[in-house]
Amino acid sequence: MDPRQALLDRLTALDAEDAAGRDAQATVELDQQAVGRLSRMDALQNQAMAQAQARIRQAERERIHATLQRMDDGNYGYCTDCGEQVEAKRLAADLTIPRCLDCTRG
Repeated sequence: MDPRQALLDRLTALDAEDAAGRDAQATVELDQQAVGRLSRMDALQNQAMAQAQARIRQAERERIHATLQRMDDGNYGYCTDCGEQVEAKRLAADLTIPRCLDCTRG
């Protein structure tokens, strides 16, 4: 599959995941009828996990947009630090990898 299309497909999937998780991130309200089934602590924990997942999706979305920009600029596949080509295996594992292995290691 074309790397650009794979990234665009992932953005679409992230949007769908955000839409599905929106209710779980909402303010927790104690339902007096449901106290026996789901405690407020459980609801707060579920809310915190949903918010954490939303932050992870946003970080991934930012990496994808940065990668698409590198593609548009003609710099995709080249290390953002040293300018050398990023190893093909690294790009195959994660299309958004911006740095070669040497620069990642420091």
